[in-house]
Amino acid sequence: MANPENLTLLTDLYQLTMAQGYFREQRMGEASFSLFIRSYPPNRGYFVAAGLKDVLEYLQTLSFDQDALDYLAAQKLFSEDFLHYLGALKFTGDVWAIPEGRIFFKDEPVLEVSAPIIEAQLIETFVINQIHLQSIIATKAARCVHAAGGRPVVDFALRRAHGTDAGMKVARASYLAGFAGTSNVRAGQQCGMPLVGTMAHSFIMSFEREIDAFRAYVSSFPNTSILLIDTYDALTGAHNAVRVAKEMAGRGEKLIGVRIDSGDLAEQARTVRQILDEANLREVKIIGSGGLDEYDLSEFSAANVPFDSYGVGTKMGVSADAPWADISYKLVEYNHRPVLKLSTGKWSWPGRKQVFRYHDGAGQFDRDVLGQRDEHLAGEALLTEFMHDGKMRARYPSLIESRKVFAEDFARLPPDVKAIRDPDHYTVEFSATLNALHQDVIRTLQGN
Repeated sequence: MANPENLTLLTDLYQLTMAQGYFREQRMGEASFSLFIRSYPPNRGYFVAAGLKDVLEYLQTLSFDQDALDYLAAQKLFSEDFLHYLGALKFTGDVWAIPEGRIFFKDEPVLEVSAPIIEAQLIETFVINQIHLQSIIATKAARCVHAAGGRPVVDFALRRAHGTDAGMKVARASYLAGFAGTSNVRAGQQCGMPLVGTMAHSFIMSFEREIDAFRAYVSSFPNTSILLIDTYDALTGAHNAVRVAKEMAGRGEKLIGVRIDSGDLAEQARTVRQILDEANLREVKIIGSGGLDEYDLSEFSAANVPFDSYGVGTKMGVSADAPWADISYKLVEYNHRPVLKLSTGKWSWPGRKQVFRYHDGAGQFDRDVLGQRDEHLAGEALLTEFMHDGKMRARYPSLIESRKVFAEDFARLPPDVKAIRDPDHYTVEFSATLNALHQDVIRTLQGN
């Protein structure tokens, strides 16, 4: 049985067939590939970098074990000498990347790899897979946090995430982008995130009376209970919650909150808030959930609906309105020769690059300039060297550190670029040196 921890075969077949082609032709020179997003999905004006940690861990352990080699041999596609070559293969290249949590924009390389071409080619599928999913989710989560207007948002996405691995990635990416916690217990264990949970309708339905279910639940959790009040009728549920809260107060206990998960959430939240306040339970929070995303949260914030926090699940966990981005991993240099792609609508920029960020007088992002790696421009250089010759350059930031990086970047992002609908597009320019290189490569190609 294959080792479930070895992900080397998590790739597309053509990566391996191309690798044998390179090997046969002895094309072993150093190649540089650039990973970037060509265009914005609907209502997006920025992206949040995420997924790099998984990429770096994968590269540090990249190897074809005997099970993988035996499987490839059984396909009758690959030569014995090529499989022998794969058996000794490790990643020996360099990785420059925009750190997790930082904001980036279309056309900007979020990651660049320089390595012998077989190594750099084989890792393409995994690199795209990890950066794409996690950056899309982190961006969706950032939009939810922004739309909530300062109210905490927690991840409820696990049950409808696209598989167990995606559920773990969603929890981490959403916390990176400002979520307050997750319902995913394993993610809490693995990543050190706060756990948040309430109760399900099934618990209440198992009792003959709703109030008996509430009493049973708070007896187990006398100081951390949040009661789900909409199983039958949210207003009746609110009155039952008031009775239980007063019984708890008599015992020196405290009800934390109530959750509304269905119906007209805004109208119910206002009525429930009135019921709680009239019972002198102003400290009891109201949590909203049930198919929410940034569009709902933005409307609630604009209307000052009295929710204190939100649970956001399915639509965030699959980035429902924008589940994919046009992300590409393109060869930009081979054997120190800059190359590019000229396909209609899919052309690329040649050479190894750097992203330089400029700020205005108030410290907000003003514009980015995409230049060549060895340029020395005045802006802040975003791409950082994380690996050199296959080894990590320094300790990788913790999730908490990356979360702080996101918060600092997001605070500097212009408000119109953050807009939930029809955002402004941030200015990304191309340096004169990079433009000149681009034109030189095109002239060379046209002369062939």
